[in-house]
Amino acid sequence: MIKIVNLKDEPENLSTLASWHQDEWSHLNPGEDLTARILRMQPHLSDELIPSTFVAKDDVLLGSAAIVDQDMKTEPQLKPWLASVFVRPEYRKQGIGRKLVLHVMAQAQAAHIGRLYLYTPDKTGFYLKLGWSILEQRQYQNHEVIVMQVNLNV
Repeated sequence: MIKIVNLKDEPENLSTLASWHQDEWSHLNPGEDLTARILRMQPHLSDELIPSTFVAKDDVLLGSAAIVDQDMKTEPQLKPWLASVFVRPEYRKQGIGRKLVLHVMAQAQAAHIGRLYLYTPDKTGFYLKLGWSILEQRQYQNHEVIVMQVNLNV
């Protein structure tokens, strides 16, 4: 049975997640190595909602999703952001990413956050199915990305 837990309650998973995230998205964070990513993720171990990371697990670690204050340096006025939605490749297409995203959305809504943002280079359809809408298409870190938002109707 898949459980979603806060990374702060299982800090031993931070290095594994950071490694997965580095492998998946280092091209969107040029100049950041694994050590820097681990340091950047340390605040996710606090009791604050922003930033925090939630992990999906069964007998093994399956994936993650985070809520962060800022995820796109060129858009400081947009906040907070859904970020780091990742599912291990061998567990994709099983609804785990959906559960993680909906969990973060519910956490944000419970904290009276009215809107979340995200950007994605390639998963627009996935987020549209979860109620997100497209704000714009743009270049970011030399990649074409779609910026999206979701109204949480607080």
